[in-house]
Amino acid sequence: MRIASGNDIAKSCHNAVVPVEIKTIGNSGQISLGKEHAGRTVVVEEVESGVWMIRTAKVIPDSEMWLHTPEVRASLDRALEWSGKTERSESDLNALKRKVRRGK
Repeated sequence: MRIASGNDIAKSCHNAVVPVEIKTIGNSGQISLGKEHAGRTVVVEEVESGVWMIRTAKVIPDSEMWLHTPEVRASLDRALEWSGKTERSESDLNALKRKVRRGK
């Protein structure tokens, strides 16, 4: 194995040419991926000892998981379809208040 210097090119296990950049893990165990990736959420998988796969990810909070169930997704799809077909109109809040008070 040769040690690359600076930015180099290497062949992956699939013989694809990929850019290679040498990084050093700091004393605190951190590695910088560059400012262009600052603030991104990533999943880090240790594929084997000394080999990590880093992929960007979007995380859904536990309190919002219910929004991603098939039932809610179908309901939201129906609502969006209705919204796309229905002409917009001004709301009459007084009429709505009277309707609510009558229980209808």
